[in-house]
Amino acid sequence: MCLTLKQGSNLTPPLKWAGGKRWLLPHLEPLWVRAASPRLVEPFCGGLAVALGLRAERALLNDVNPHLINFYRWLQRGLVVRLPLVNDKEVYYAYRARFNQLIKDPHTAASQQAAELFYYLNRTGYNGLCRFNKKGEFNVPFGRYKRINYVRDFRDYRLPLQNWQFTAGDFGDLAVRPDDFIYADPPYDVEFTEYAKDGFSWEDQVRLARWLAQHPGPVVASNQATARIVQLYKDLGFELILLQGPRRISCTGDRTPAPEVLALRNIDRS
Repeated sequence: MCLTLKQGSNLTPPLKWAGGKRWLLPHLEPLWVRAASPRLVEPFCGGLAVALGLRAERALLNDVNPHLINFYRWLQRGLVVRLPLVNDKEVYYAYRARFNQLIKDPHTAASQQAAELFYYLNRTGYNGLCRFNKKGEFNVPFGRYKRINYVRDFRDYRLPLQNWQFTAGDFGDLAVRPDDFIYADPPYDVEFTEYAKDGFSWEDQVRLARWLAQHPGPVVASNQATARIVQLYKDLGFELILLQGPRRISCTGDRTPAPEVLALRNIDRS
């Protein structure tokens, strides 16, 4: 089913995103408002739940996944999906093969067709996963949903996103300003990290925490509250808040609440 977004309505995340942080907004919004920073920076912007939920006027939104960023850049232009959107297994695998063909060629990897296919694969694939193999190929299987409410017309996103900058690269290369509010939601410290073909290692977790600790402005990081993550941020002087977060996807099938941690720095909560 294809829907048209209502003019003037609150924009929702355009993608189905595993590990989305919409549930964290009641915790993040007071921190964002109190900090009164001119710009939001997300080194791992994911499904845009936080940026859209905080209604940031200016933002620097990064992700290591260039195909996700390509979709967002087309969203900024007011993407209208022309691709036939069909919830069908044969169509899905044909579209997946076409997408993998497009992203191998630098001339077509950032095309509108690649963006449209990325949207279709996200909405139709299993559990909204975004996973690539070591060859850089998208390899999420068909989702087997009974009904999918596809959206074709994304023109309502054009104006709210006009002052957002999207980049695809390593967080350490971001041009961060001293008064930026940084919210970092990296791949969690768990076994399931095949989000990008190169993964996200423990060394990357340490490098991120140290990078965040050097920022003079407000910082919030979220992660699964493993013992080593808690110790890492504690040793770097972060204020820690422990929460019970929803677990929507687990390699064991366990969907019980998972302990999560918010690590805060340079934020006055008094």
